[in-house]
Order: sequence, then C-alpha cells, then structure tokens
Amino acid sequence: MSHYYAFDASLKSHPYYLDAYFNNVKLTFKSDRGVFSNKEIDFGSFLLIKTLLSYPSVEEILDVGCGYGVIGLSLAFFKKCSHVEMIDINPRAIALSLENQQNLSIQNADIYLSDGLTKVTHLFDRIVMNPPIRAGKKVIYQMFEDAFTHLRDAGDLWIVIKKDLGAPSAQKKLQALFQEVQIILKNKGYWIIQATKK
Repeated sequence: MSHYYAFDASLKSHPYYLDAYFNNVKLTFKSDRGVFSNKEIDFGSFLLIKTLLSYPSVEEILDVGCGYGVIGLSLAFFKKCSHVEMIDINPRAIALSLENQQNLSIQNADIYLSDGLTKVTHLFDRIVMNPPIRAGKKVIYQMFEDAFTHLRDAGDLWIVIKKDLGAPSAQKKLQALFQEVQIILKNKGYWIIQATKK
C-alpha cells in the first residue's frame, strides 16, 4: 500500500508540545511537521480516547496509524491494556511516538514502522484507528479487512470518522465484515463506531 504515502525527509523539524487532559490528568505529547494533526490534538482522537477510558480494559491493543502516539499511549498510560502495539507508515511519527513513550514512562508499548498492518504478526483483543481519510477508501477498507483478521474472537475494532468524510459508508463496510457493528457516539460530526468479531 506504499503508493498512498511518501514521507518528505527534507521537511525541516519544527516541534510542537501539545497537552491533553483525560480524567483531570495532563498528558503532554511532542508533535512535529509532517505528521497528522501536528498543531493540535485531533478532536476525533480525543473523543475516541475519552470513550474507551469508560470501557473495560483488555489484554492487547493495536493502534493503527498511531501518529505521534496520542491514542495508544493514552490508553496504555491509563492501563486500558496490558500491552499496546503501535504502527505507522511515517518514520517521523514513529520517532515521535517513541519519544513520547519515554517521556510518559510507558513500558508496555511496542512501536514500529508498518505499511498498513503488513508487519503485524499476531492477534489482538482490541484494535483502534483514526483512519487516514486522505489515503482513500481502498486503503482504509483494506485496513478494516486486515483488522478483522488480526482480532481474536470477541475482539473489537474501534474507529472514529467524520460523517461528511465517509462515516456512513465506513459503517456499511464494517457491517459486511463484522458480526456486530454499533455507533457508540456522535459528536460534532464525528462518529465513533465499534465493530465486534464474534
């Protein structure tokens, strides 16, 4: 799937430090040029984290397209999993996630480069994703299909996606793959969808 993404290594670094508050706790993330939502934490990602913090913990989570690590590291920080794996195709995003992992003193995370889920080798209880909308439906739907195959039975996929950027069609695609699909939350045009493998 590498045709959908090319990292510009010549893009000069310009770090940003972004604060997020969950359960009255401040988490600070380092961001930079060349990564998604680099100047502010994406509202969709924030909503997804807030929602998942109210759900029971699981053993293993996979964060697909982790960016600088907001979703996966936040879930690990608040002990919503015993172990998290975080993947992205962008080398700068991976470097930032690793730095943020260290700064947040999170031990139970493995963070590595992967084009989609091509480097993922085992099964998970939960997969979380803020899909890369600019990549197009073909790429995103392949990620949904690969997520299904990398979930254990009774595992679930959680996505956040804006209504006007394809949430209804994404819901239909998930319904074709998963046995149970629910819209958990709608907020400011964002949908949070849970798809469960049974």
